[in-house]
Amino acid sequence: MRELTVDLGARSYPIYIGEGILNDIGTLFEKHGIGKGSPLLVVTDDHVAEHFLEPVVSLLRTAGYTTASHVVASGEKSKSLKVLEDVVTTALQAGLDRKSTVIALGGGVVGDLAGFVAASYMRGVRFVQIPTTILAHDSSVGGKVAVNHPLAKNIIGAFHQPEMVLYDTATLRTLPDRDVRSGLSEMIKHGLIWDAEFTAWCEDNADKLVGLDPEALQYGLYMGCRVKAAVVSQDERENDLRAILNLGHTIGHALEAVAGYNELLHGEAIAIGMVGAAKLSVRMGNPEHVYTVTKRIFKKFGLPTAIPAHMDTDAIMSAMMHDKKFSESKIVYIVPTDIGKVEINKNVSADWVRDIVDQLKQED
Repeated sequence: MRELTVDLGARSYPIYIGEGILNDIGTLFEKHGIGKGSPLLVVTDDHVAEHFLEPVVSLLRTAGYTTASHVVASGEKSKSLKVLEDVVTTALQAGLDRKSTVIALGGGVVGDLAGFVAASYMRGVRFVQIPTTILAHDSSVGGKVAVNHPLAKNIIGAFHQPEMVLYDTATLRTLPDRDVRSGLSEMIKHGLIWDAEFTAWCEDNADKLVGLDPEALQYGLYMGCRVKAAVVSQDERENDLRAILNLGHTIGHALEAVAGYNELLHGEAIAIGMVGAAKLSVRMGNPEHVYTVTKRIFKKFGLPTAIPAHMDTDAIMSAMMHDKKFSESKIVYIVPTDIGKVEINKNVSADWVRDIVDQLKQED
């Protein structure tokens, strides 16, 4: 088992990564002071529930915890105020109080939703992240929790740090191939913003990562989480540095919204967005290889690098205007200046971004 710490002073918490660590969930909960006097609520989706809900609930009950559960439909559409209300109803019916803990068992959607339930229920209760997707190695770390509005992704949310992240890599074997590749997009992102050597390692080990080779996967997840933990430890509430984690998300979030959160997976959308950021970088005078290497890596992982031709440019730009990174006709854009290096540019013209969107519709 590998262990990392998100260093936030008194609110620091561990990330545990390893094969089969869910078997120790009772011991880990006790170690981190999660009491047995108040009920726990496990939030998961219908796909994950089929494989892991009963074993997790059984392990917790064997350890002496009173546990309720709520299952949502899989997919981005469950990150809504209506579903949030449904989960809170279950929490109330189960008798959750201020000393209860909410457990997010699933991918990024479940983590964001359950985390926002924990942040808002009785003005905040504890929660634990148990990610079951590769994509969630990013979203489960850092305390960003939210639901979507039809006009904008993650616009209703909070910062609410978990007590711990339990990352059992055995859960990843149930993922469809498309979800595996989508999740690896965020792993590549961590290299592109922070570590050129790790980026090269990802490219060299693409086949192993896509094939879920245990050793390669555990190392890649550890390195990705290490970057995320380092950034969050320095800037918890995205006042400055943490914004670099949004590489590719400016266009990516807009594509998800325009597609109704059901055509492109998150990792696919931000892969396109990262190619767009690299094209913008070259236009701003940075080396051509920023674009060529970025596109080559995503191609190697079988991820999309072009915006679907049927998507309307005006609709994409309109979705971007609702993004939290848009202000006064300018977009705060994370621009790669080299592989492993990025800058936060707060003065990118919306017209330039429109040009990049049109170019991305012509990519091969």
